[in-house]
Amino acid sequence: MIQVPDSPSLATLATLIARHTRASGDFPTLVPNLTLHRRATATAPIPCIYSLGLGVIAQGGKQVLLHDSVIDYRAGQGMLTSIDQPVVARVSEGSVAEPFLGMMLTLDMHQILQTAAQMQPPPPPRASGYRTVVVNELQPGLLSALERLLGLLDEPALIAQMAPLIQQEIIVRLLAGPYSLVLQQLLAVGSPTQQIFRTVAWLKQNFTQPLRIDDLAQGAHMSPSSFRQHFRAIIGVSPLQFHKQLRLQEARQLMLSQNLDVGRAAGLVGYESASQFSREYSRVFGAPPQRDIRRMRETG
Repeated sequence: MIQVPDSPSLATLATLIARHTRASGDFPTLVPNLTLHRRATATAPIPCIYSLGLGVIAQGGKQVLLHDSVIDYRAGQGMLTSIDQPVVARVSEGSVAEPFLGMMLTLDMHQILQTAAQMQPPPPPRASGYRTVVVNELQPGLLSALERLLGLLDEPALIAQMAPLIQQEIIVRLLAGPYSLVLQQLLAVGSPTQQIFRTVAWLKQNFTQPLRIDDLAQGAHMSPSSFRQHFRAIIGVSPLQFHKQLRLQEARQLMLSQNLDVGRAAGLVGYESASQFSREYSRVFGAPPQRDIRRMRETG
């Protein structure tokens, strides 16, 4: 049974997600960069990396541990992440009768920059502190755009023409509304957040290579000590820890999706020692690779 939220648009969103997710799991869709999520029970905390994107809950609730803070968000709210963040996340509200229903729209940095350049510039970033994640109530206009984007799954012939237009509208609404606060530092040319964003983007494409802090710092136009300081302040972990998490997350996905053994997965993500890989994997995910993958498959 789908619990009907107070908002008609939110109720429609929940109904659409439920219709296109018949069981618990994560479901990529025909709409580019849009993934649907469904869980029939609360879940254990899972380490993962949140990328630039908007996560929306249509029914249920979720809890996210970010740095040293616990973020609770629920139906009718969205979480905007402006830069890759290692988090520990779990579904906090979900059941067979009233499953957790959510969606994730991955955003494109270049499209955000191009759109922002055509709009009135946002106020300058605050002088102190970094804010890379924000949770807000979904405003009616943004909720309507999300509903129309998800509704394209019922009209697949229109996706190629309509999805880019609706996604552009969503970005405009994010830049014009309360979510813009989390984008301000990212949009400021030459800001530490923008430099670290570029570093993270490079690391995601080259995580199999050895980590060289001096080269990364030079690319970010910072001294090594300043680079380490800004990276930890913005991402919440050191460059070395982030590099390891990228490798481990990719290896986990390879073992799940391609049924690779531990040694093969470790080698593909840049580890020379399978035993070192297993130790670091257990430290992050709480169990050795084979046991963790078996548990993931059993829980869907």
